[in-house]
Amino acid sequence: MSLFEQVARWFADGSHWQGDFGIPNRLLEHVELSGASILAAAIIALPIGIGLGHLRRGGIVAINVANVGRAVPSFALLVIAFELVGLGWPPAFIALVALGIPPMVTNSYIGMGEVDADIREAARGMGMRERAVLFRVELPIALPFVMAGIRTSAVNVVATATLAALVGWGGLGRFIIDGFSQRDDAQKIAGGLLVAILSILVEVSLTGLQRLSVPKGLRMRESVDTTLSKVPAAELSAA
Repeated sequence: MSLFEQVARWFADGSHWQGDFGIPNRLLEHVELSGASILAAAIIALPIGIGLGHLRRGGIVAINVANVGRAVPSFALLVIAFELVGLGWPPAFIALVALGIPPMVTNSYIGMGEVDADIREAARGMGMRERAVLFRVELPIALPFVMAGIRTSAVNVVATATLAALVGWGGLGRFIIDGFSQRDDAQKIAGGLLVAILSILVEVSLTGLQRLSVPKGLRMRESVDTTLSKVPAAELSAA
């Protein structure tokens, strides 16, 4: 029997879809841990990136500090957290939050910095207070960048959450770890496929949200620019 057939039979086995050790429950555990980690990272990172981007100061320092999480491998963070808090979801949660923060801080700061200074000054000239300039002018324009940071963090967290199985937590990574320990190649590959599919679904879903986050005016401008780029130069000059 080929490996492909073994994997197909593993998925077809009804016992793998039931109980605490079944695919639905493991998927729920994976999504819960990933979602909580992404939410915590967003609560920490977005106010920092957006606030510093609005003030136009301190961003480089904040980005460099946040990027320490990228420089340290996730497995190393997991080991350190395990030594501090022991087995279960807490060490995985700490490592995943540290992994999710850097892209959000970086993208939100850059997105705020990309807002044209003339737009900000025009808003202030209309009598808007700083809070209104931030939430009604700058943030809507920067939102696609912010969403890109959230998307990057989410995909990284979902893919890396498989490591939680190493510290006694569940999730889809449990199938991979158990597959190695039991020398069950079908279970191991099935677990990898489930993580890959979930990561792709997260990527596609958040990419759609990122596109929807572009303000209507900017979408119309991009559409006009795209249309003009397709018009021959001779026609433009004639017009």
